[in-house]
Amino acid sequence: MINEKLLAPVRRQITVPLAPAEAFELFAEGIDRWWIRGHKIGAAPLRAVVLEPRAGGRWYEIGDDGSECDWGKVLVWEPPHRLVLAWQLDADWAYDPDLVTEVEVTFAETGTRTTAVTIEHRDLDRFGATAPQVRTSLDSPNGWAGLLDAYAGVAGR
Repeated sequence: MINEKLLAPVRRQITVPLAPAEAFELFAEGIDRWWIRGHKIGAAPLRAVVLEPRAGGRWYEIGDDGSECDWGKVLVWEPPHRLVLAWQLDADWAYDPDLVTEVEVTFAETGTRTTAVTIEHRDLDRFGATAPQVRTSLDSPNGWAGLLDAYAGVAGR
């Protein structure tokens, strides 16, 4: 039996010196500006990360050789407050169209031109027996914490 605490969603939050609309735009449409280059699944070096700005849009990488690797899709597009992405990478970091875990990102104003950005990666039980290891990876400094730090660095934190 898998420990319930290990299957809890991964939650991370940071505050950035941007209004919610600017924070949302940088996170979603500016994802290629802050995404860690080593966080990729393709064989080629990462040229770009793309998040198409609409519900139903693709979330994918483009390699230096022009190859494309899907990561998931946009489930909810509600600027400037909420974005929900389908994470469709399996425990081996390969695209699996039949696997969907959700990454919800919210943007809440916390003051004049400051926004709390919260990520919740949920439905981790869908990874089955590998769920505890995947959760540990996603919750590590090299997971969502590192990605949020990279985002905050570009946001001017």
